[in-house]
Order: sequence, then C-alpha cells, then structure tokens
Amino acid sequence: MDIKFPKISIYDKYIFKQVAFATIGAILLFAIVWIAPEILLNTIRRSLEGEYGFKTALLLLYYEMPKVLDKAIPVGLLLGTLFTFDKLSKDSEMTIFRAVGMSFQRIVAPIVVLSLIFSSFCFMLKDSGTPYAEGKLRNIRGDVAIGQYIYTQKDKAGIPLVAVVVSRSYGRELENVTVLDFSSKVYQDVHQLSNIYYAKKGHAYDDRWELQDITNYEVSNDGVYIRTNHLNKLNILNGESAYRAYTLMANSLVKERDISTPKLKQYLQLLKTENLNEEYDYILNKYLQRFQTPIICVLLAILGCLLGFSKPREQRLIGFTIGIGCVFLYYITLPFFDMLAEKEILSPYITSIVPTLAFMGAIYGFYKIKDL
Repeated sequence: MDIKFPKISIYDKYIFKQVAFATIGAILLFAIVWIAPEILLNTIRRSLEGEYGFKTALLLLYYEMPKVLDKAIPVGLLLGTLFTFDKLSKDSEMTIFRAVGMSFQRIVAPIVVLSLIFSSFCFMLKDSGTPYAEGKLRNIRGDVAIGQYIYTQKDKAGIPLVAVVVSRSYGRELENVTVLDFSSKVYQDVHQLSNIYYAKKGHAYDDRWELQDITNYEVSNDGVYIRTNHLNKLNILNGESAYRAYTLMANSLVKERDISTPKLKQYLQLLKTENLNEEYDYILNKYLQRFQTPIICVLLAILGCLLGFSKPREQRLIGFTIGIGCVFLYYITLPFFDMLAEKEILSPYITSIVPTLAFMGAIYGFYKIKDL
C-alpha cells in the first residue's frame, strides 16, 4: 500500500517561514531579557574582577543557555505565532486565505508541524541538555553540592534499624555524621537506642559508608548512655543500603531539572522503595511535567494563532495581553501544583496535566469566540 504524504503548498512554505523567523526572534528576545538581569551581569562583573577569563565567561554563558531556552521556547512559539497571524490579519492576508476556502485547521497545519519541531528540541533540553550543561557549569565553577541529609535504614516490617544524620557532605566526603543504632526492643511504640556514634569525617563508597574518628555512646535500656568509646574506623550501611543512601543524598542536593530523565526515573523508583512519599509525589509530578511540556508548546502555538486572528481595525494589544497573561499564569501556578502533589492533596497525575487541560480549554473557548 502506497503512503501518500500531504502536498506542501506555497502557503505552507510561506507561513512556516514567517512563523519560524518570528518565533526565533521571540525566543532570542526572551532569552536576552531572562539572562541579562542576573546571569549576564554577574558573569561580566566576575570577569572584570579577574575571577573569570574571557573564554571561561563565554563558556558560562553558553552552558546557561539550555536552562533559558527551556523557558523561552514555549513563550517564543506563542509570541511568534501571535505576531505573525496578527500581521496577516492586519494586512488582510488572512481574509484572502479564508476567502479561497481554507479552513482554520488547514491554516494552522504548518504551525503544528513547526511547533512539533520546537517542542522536540525543548524536550531534548529537559531530557539531557540542561543536566549536561549544569554538570559543565559545576566543573567550570568548581562547585560541589553541599547539604544535609538524613537516611533511615529499615527492615522489611518497616522497623528502623539505623538512622544516619549527615550534617555536611561534599560529594562523597562526609562531615559531622551522627549514627543512631536502634535496639530490637520497643517500648510503647518507641524504638529504643542501643548505640549512638558521632564521626567527624567519613566517606560514602558504593558498597559501604566508612566513618573515621568516631565517638561511641552506649545506651542502656533506660535511655541513659553507659559509657563512651573511641573508634578509629566504622563501616555502616553496607551493600545495597550504602548505594541507596548515597543515591538519595546526591539527588536530593540538586534540582530536578539537573537530573536526566533516565536517572530521574531511577530516582523515582528508589524513592518509592524507601517509602519517601512526599518526595516521591513531588518528583513524579516534575517527571510527568517533562512529557507535558512538548504538548504545551504545540498548544501555545495554536493559541497564538487564535489570538492573532483579528479584524483589520481591532486593537493588537488585546491579543498580546491575553497571551502574556496565559504564559504568566502558567509559570506562576507551576509551583502551586508542585506543592499540591508534594503534600498529597492531589495526585501527581492530576497536577501535571492540569495546565495542559487549561490550555486546551482556552483554545476551545477562543475558537468559539472567534467564530472560526
């Protein structure tokens, strides 16, 4: 069976070219406005102070771009299509297209193709581009993720065995580590401690966590420590527990956007295994949002077409105001939906899809209002 692809007309080439240039221009403008206030000025200031050389400064700006483009592409698609279709309406070209019998679906067909190209690029940025660039930025700046972390090892029944409190960590190097070793005895639903270990330093290996210069406090059944001992070395969290604890700690110290999609999926599975429900729901919401972003890009492009449809004497400011308002609401409500997912108020499967449904509703509403 022969597969026949739709014929590309002069109209398709014309609209595709016009919207493509307008979208790229809008993306660049948004990127400059987004990057200038903080990233650009800080880089210039540090270069003038001698902290960065010229080549280093350019590399920093280059690797900052994926994070900026991640936000700029959806906005650029909306503004690019809105500006182009508004211009076509003002020049009466859209009236001509409609007069020759072109439906709205046929008119926006090249826009959908263009938006699919940009949305694919946007997804690749989220999937691997931004995490890769962030890794390069940390290497150039010499940054090391520093933070606090608490890990509790439990048995199959959910009874705590060991709790590890890391006050400071520099990658795999640990400082001021407190280990709570629980007794098997339980008093009024409280798990009694048998030992408390405090280590000044430690290192997280794949198969074990090794502590150094340790003070051991032995605790009696009455909850009072009996004696103290000094240990030179102590291994904790051996085997799979050591790997899980380090993976959880390492991922908790970076932002979700700095983790590639395959690693984020593995992190999700680990959070579920450890029954860390709040963090699991939050990360699941961010994970699902990654797959919603390409759809959002296409919907914003179609919304821009609708807002650009106007009568020759209709005010241009109305469409742009509505468009900017939609984008503003989209980005400002994302943290709100993240919180709803994290606090288990709504399922991540709901919070991640709400913006998509909202834009679909807006498209349907404006389609009816424009009477197309």
